[in-house]
Amino acid sequence: MTDSIRFLMCSPQHYDVDYVINPWMEGNIHKSSRDRAVEQWQKLHYALKDRALVDLVEPQPGWPDMVFTANAGLVLGKTVVLSRFLHKERQGEEPYFKQWFESQGYTVHELPKDLPFEGAGDALLDREGRWLWAGYGFRSELDSHPYLAKWLDIEVVSLRLADERFYHLDTCFCPLTGGYLLYYPPAFDAYSNRLIEMRVAPEKRIALDEPDAVNFACNAVNIDQVVVMNKASEDLKKRLTAVGFEVVETPLTEFLKAGGAAKCLTLRVTEPVRAEIHANTAVESRVVRMEGHLLDSGLISRALDLVVENGGSFQVLNFNLGEQRQSTSSAEVKVSAPSHDLMEEMMTLLIDLGAVAPPQEVCDSNLEPVIQDGVAPDDFYVTTIYPTEVRVNCEWIKVHNQRMDGAIAITHTPDGPVAHCKLLRDLKVGEHVIVGVEGIRTVRKTESREQRNTQEFSFMASGVSSERRVELVVEQIAWELRQLRDRGGKVVVTAGPVVIHTGGSQHLARLIREGYVQALLGGNAIAVHDIEQSLMGTSLGVDMKRGVPVRGGHRHHLKVINLIRRYGNIAAAVEHGVLTKGVMYECVRNNVPFVLAGSIRDDGPLPDTEMDLIKAQTEYAKQLEGADMILMLSSMLHSIGVGNMTPAGVKMVCVDINPSVVTKLSDRGSVESVGVVTDVGLFLSLLVQQLDKLTSPYQAMV
Repeated sequence: MTDSIRFLMCSPQHYDVDYVINPWMEGNIHKSSRDRAVEQWQKLHYALKDRALVDLVEPQPGWPDMVFTANAGLVLGKTVVLSRFLHKERQGEEPYFKQWFESQGYTVHELPKDLPFEGAGDALLDREGRWLWAGYGFRSELDSHPYLAKWLDIEVVSLRLADERFYHLDTCFCPLTGGYLLYYPPAFDAYSNRLIEMRVAPEKRIALDEPDAVNFACNAVNIDQVVVMNKASEDLKKRLTAVGFEVVETPLTEFLKAGGAAKCLTLRVTEPVRAEIHANTAVESRVVRMEGHLLDSGLISRALDLVVENGGSFQVLNFNLGEQRQSTSSAEVKVSAPSHDLMEEMMTLLIDLGAVAPPQEVCDSNLEPVIQDGVAPDDFYVTTIYPTEVRVNCEWIKVHNQRMDGAIAITHTPDGPVAHCKLLRDLKVGEHVIVGVEGIRTVRKTESREQRNTQEFSFMASGVSSERRVELVVEQIAWELRQLRDRGGKVVVTAGPVVIHTGGSQHLARLIREGYVQALLGGNAIAVHDIEQSLMGTSLGVDMKRGVPVRGGHRHHLKVINLIRRYGNIAAAVEHGVLTKGVMYECVRNNVPFVLAGSIRDDGPLPDTEMDLIKAQTEYAKQLEGADMILMLSSMLHSIGVGNMTPAGVKMVCVDINPSVVTKLSDRGSVESVGVVTDVGLFLSLLVQQLDKLTSPYQAMV
């Protein structure tokens, strides 16, 4: 027996499965045998008493889970952090455990009432005493970890649990003597697994397979070289024996019905303090503020879900609910993350939702100089589609040329600082770039519930559905197109060759001719096949009227390219009367600018096709300036490229027969986007039909 090791246990006099607070309890209410439970507990008790000292706390009626003393608190030396149970079914145990610790002369620390932490069930000391492994995600909150570090004066390593079956750290994680670790990797998220691998050498990590994990092999009691557990496979026993451990099995099946085994039934109350180890925790917290229609828009729920899904925790410090339907709400939320890197990632996502640090906390964004043309400083802030403002000289300034996946460059002028969104390749030495996420906010439109619900013909909300009636979507788009044309708005079309192949050429040409399109973006192929159809009646060598291949038709597109090259460009072919109809013809005749971006697969290409990718991107961006709507017609590559260049606030309509293309554009997050899963030729045909039915409200007033 080891006199220096002492455990606290509680007899199962009142044990039963009375409720469900974890997956193991489901289907087991009142199905546990009290007699078997007592017998199994006593065998564990004897196994431990042969090797250590065991103290007992008096069981209390009405608290059946008090037998799981691991959850009483966390002990280090003569200090204990008392548990704050998440579920009311266990909260009544707290005063009894507190009384026991105080009677034994421990210094007792109590967490804030609404901050869950479930003791040694979710906090396990490295057996070498070097740090404290602390779990969170189901029963304990990440925000409890800084308290543990402070009160116990120890480094805390935070691990996020990801499998609800392993709701406490000690159900899937067991530090062993000599720096060994018994654990079940799938119970943790990827970041936590990396932390484990950084701290524990490969030869000392004993990873379990699922059969051992669900038998709670990790829920074991380690006394020197002895490991006491419910059950272990032969393979696991061999692995533990090979590194010098003795495995003692003692069945605890009755307690598994409540989600516990050997470790859950014990609390080690003699944990030695290493004087050279001091407090440290990587947990980082920040306060963010959100404003808008937070409840009815679901914005606050999305923000809080985002925090949890990315491994963080939150505390709502205050929430001011708007008094009227049109009133906005505001909230201040404390957000915590297990590390600085994860906090930066989380804050970037929160900024996209409009969250911002309170102004009194941040005067200026962090700036670092560009020391090499075309290269940003490390940790530069990556821009999104949303209008953005940054703090410079304690004032908010607007970022110009907003687009996705750029950096924010600050230049100082006689009129003050100016912020521009710039691609990495455009950064110049002498500029300063914003790094980190401090002092950055996105500006969202604030619409009241009444505006959203009563607007007679508002543009369709963001979404993708192949089940939605295409006619209804087309009707709304047609109405919006007519409004834009009549008030001098700008519509940009990006289109692929499928528009031609599906018979949409004549309809797109008509849209251009009647003033609905102000710019056309695409690749070499749409122009080639449009001209092929206009001159030879085929597309990809297929007769567009009969739908059958034409002898030698596969050469038609090359003949067309050669012809246009002979005249110098598309415009020259139009001027010479060679090209007399089609999409490209209408662009030339109606002075609608077009940009054809080349690719490695292009034949020819046409003289108008820009084969320099950088120049093509620049020309695309130029034509997108001031756009009110973008029609994306069956061109995944060009549509996604255009989407990345376009700020929020521009209505985007993505039409494609492939749902994945539509979903990709919808996922960018712009509430003004709508996806239509249908044949693009059908879509264009229906669109011009709807435009014919409309009467401009401006014309009606004349």
